[in-house]
Amino acid sequence: MTTRGLRIGCCGFPLSLARYAQNFSVVEIQQTFYQPPLLPTLAKWRAAVPAEFEFTLKAWQLITHEASSPTYRRLREKLSDQQRREAGSFRLNATVRSAWKRTLDCARALGSRVVLFQCPARFGPSAENKARLREFFREIRRELPGPRAEGEFTFVWEPRGQWTREDAGELCEELGLVHGVDPFEQPPATPGLGYFRLHGKAGYRYRYSDEDLHRLAELTGGHNPCYVLFNNLSMLEDARRFACLARGGA
Repeated sequence: MTTRGLRIGCCGFPLSLARYAQNFSVVEIQQTFYQPPLLPTLAKWRAAVPAEFEFTLKAWQLITHEASSPTYRRLREKLSDQQRREAGSFRLNATVRSAWKRTLDCARALGSRVVLFQCPARFGPSAENKARLREFFREIRRELPGPRAEGEFTFVWEPRGQWTREDAGELCEELGLVHGVDPFEQPPATPGLGYFRLHGKAGYRYRYSDEDLHRLAELTGGHNPCYVLFNNLSMLEDARRFACLARGGA
């Protein structure tokens, strides 16, 4: 659902794609984080929805998460020992470069304009990690081919753990990133486009109250456009309720 600059949807499909696209106009793809689907599959998804329907996606975990992360349990392809050593933390090596190419191919197959890089909490604000972020994002921007490359993508970075808003804001400004946040946990450090991921105020099983959703509407006010993507157990119901509120129905 898109209402007054709001782009409301879910992180993942709580319904079939066909039914979901009848209710919402944006979805954040999760499969690209765990195990990138085949490109023909993504092309079928793109062809199955209206032209204005938007896919955002999570970058493959081999870029952001080290191989010791429990999220690798959902990785179906086998990694070599070298790939497991090299994966994660934005280290600009052959494994991470290849993972970015896979992510980029997925984004283009879906016609995506927004790519989310979500970090694990263990990726903290050390000088080494900041240097890796700088090297990674500067390099991938230089390598984007084609005349439209400069404005083709918006990169959203969602740090977790010990990052302060100030630390995140400085890096986002320097590297041209959007600060992805759960606005009930931390206000975004970047103006303009907002990218809100609602994880549940008390965990994944949390159901947002009417008061929460009214507050959420207030928090989106300074951002245009603003993506509001629910990522909790009741995300379908909560996204529908928030879309109704945004339309003036509550």
